[in-house]
Amino acid sequence: MTYQEVDRVCIFKKVADKHISLIKASNELSLSYPQVKRLYRRFKQEGPRGLISRRRGRPSPNRLNEAIKAKALELIRCHYADYGPTLAREKLIEKHSLKIGKETLRQLMIQEGLWKAKRKKERRVFAMRARRSCKGDLVQIDGSYHAWFEDRAEPCCLLVAIDDATSASMGLRFCKSETTQDYLDFLEKYLKEHGRPEAFYSDKHSVFRVNQKGALGVTRFHEILKRLDIELICAHTPQAKGRVERANGVLQDRLVKELRERGITSIASANAYLDEFRREYNEKFAKPALDPSDHHRSLLPSQKCAEALLIREERRLSKELTFDYGGQRYQIETSAPRRLRGQKIEVYEYRGAIKLVKQNSRDLSYHVSEGIKSAAPAVLGAKEVRRMPP
Repeated sequence: MTYQEVDRVCIFKKVADKHISLIKASNELSLSYPQVKRLYRRFKQEGPRGLISRRRGRPSPNRLNEAIKAKALELIRCHYADYGPTLAREKLIEKHSLKIGKETLRQLMIQEGLWKAKRKKERRVFAMRARRSCKGDLVQIDGSYHAWFEDRAEPCCLLVAIDDATSASMGLRFCKSETTQDYLDFLEKYLKEHGRPEAFYSDKHSVFRVNQKGALGVTRFHEILKRLDIELICAHTPQAKGRVERANGVLQDRLVKELRERGITSIASANAYLDEFRREYNEKFAKPALDPSDHHRSLLPSQKCAEALLIREERRLSKELTFDYGGQRYQIETSAPRRLRGQKIEVYEYRGAIKLVKQNSRDLSYHVSEGIKSAAPAVLGAKEVRRMPP
């Protein structure tokens, strides 16, 4: 018997002993008077056994039709064998007009061996951090290495930006690995679409932070963020930027399957599809912010996007007004050579090609000189080396 049925037995014994009336019993049991009369009549005829529910042990009248069960399992075996219950249910509704409860489908898939229930691991307990109140206050960014195209292409990296206030995906971009230039291209698209956020929240990858002990200065990417008045915060643990980490897990499940269904096999075609996927992702997973205002800021007139995102390096001019950059020697063109000898200049480049040369914020003319050097070998970050496919 259930606790509720035991309580009814106790109350009806009091009624039988004339200690309370049926009206008082109906109040204590929170049942209508006719229902209490019916139950009490059954109690007098059959005793406590008569209060046990007659529906116990019988199949539910609302149970799922066996034909629908068989059809759903057949579709999952044929098309969605490696899908989780939640995503499989969405596909059954979207593509086959077959509506089944998520938990019902999960139990069916477990019974048929199509899904294995996951055992929860013991995890370190971290204090919950409240969301930022406004969109654009804090944007979490990360690079997720995965076999995004499965066996159709080599593993690559997906750059992800998640807004802390809404959990909305603010940007997605495929690239071969996490490099400064890839993050700058990612940032350029972000600025054009949304504007400047108050802050970015990242891990301690060498793109964002100088990790060598005792080293001073900031990375090229951090320097550009300073130029744009965007704060950079580096998390000490993955759990600290949990929203983007959880989003990576969702993307590694759902995005992989969407790319498979569309037969996408290259980074270029995948990047062309990401905007459509991001809209669908935000419809399902984005939440409203506590404050509806948007804290993204437009670029100032002095922050020209094309110039602000160039990588800046310093060089010192020789007596002949030459400098070396990227294995190539360049000659400065000027009518006052003595004034520039030995002076520091700023070189702005994009993907290894020089776009601007300045000295004290003044543009300098230059041309390629003779004396080509051998190009320096590419330097990979520690995270990139670990993620490289065997």
